[in-house]
Amino acid sequence: MANHQSALKRIRQNVVRRLANRYYKKTTRTAIMKLRETTDKAAAEKFLPKVASMIDRLTKKNTWHKNKAANIKSSLMSHIAGLK
Repeated sequence: MANHQSALKRIRQNVVRRLANRYYKKTTRTAIMKLRETTDKAAAEKFLPKVASMIDRLTKKNTWHKNKAANIKSSLMSHIAGLK
């Protein structure tokens, strides 16, 4: 167990941040899956900016690495380009 007040506070902060990160990561992964399952090009193009924004937000908070985010966004855009 922690011996200092600052260590106890750090533990509390880590728990809250971990839960928030889990929520945002799971929500983003679900949105990515939904976008990949979409077969309608118009609907996919309309949904893409929202998903890209979610990915950028995770990258900005250093939850995801910037290269991972770029790879995911690139694959989503090429998926949409391939739709008819």
